[in-house]
Amino acid sequence: MIRHIVLMRAREDVTEAHIATIFADLAAIREKLPGILSIHTGRSESPEKIERGYMHGFSVDFTDWDALAAYQAHPDHKRAGAALVAASEGGLDGILVFDLPIKDLP
Repeated sequence: MIRHIVLMRAREDVTEAHIATIFADLAAIREKLPGILSIHTGRSESPEKIERGYMHGFSVDFTDWDALAAYQAHPDHKRAGAALVAASEGGLDGILVFDLPIKDLP
């Protein structure tokens, strides 16, 4: 399984409702592509408060790297991704992406 983690630093003028719309568009992709196991979106509620401005994010669990590649190539992902970049502070500089292979522990 591959866990695709995306964190964003939203521009100050971007509303929570706008971010929720972008996240809803991303979540809708699950119904269109095989290989997506789950999608979780939201705002950080960390008691540590060390987000460094990355207050919103989402994770997508994929069956494998091919499913992630299909997601990245999908036009709905490209559209939602462009909206996410546009809503982020500094554009692409306001986004972090981390892809984590999940392996069973022995």
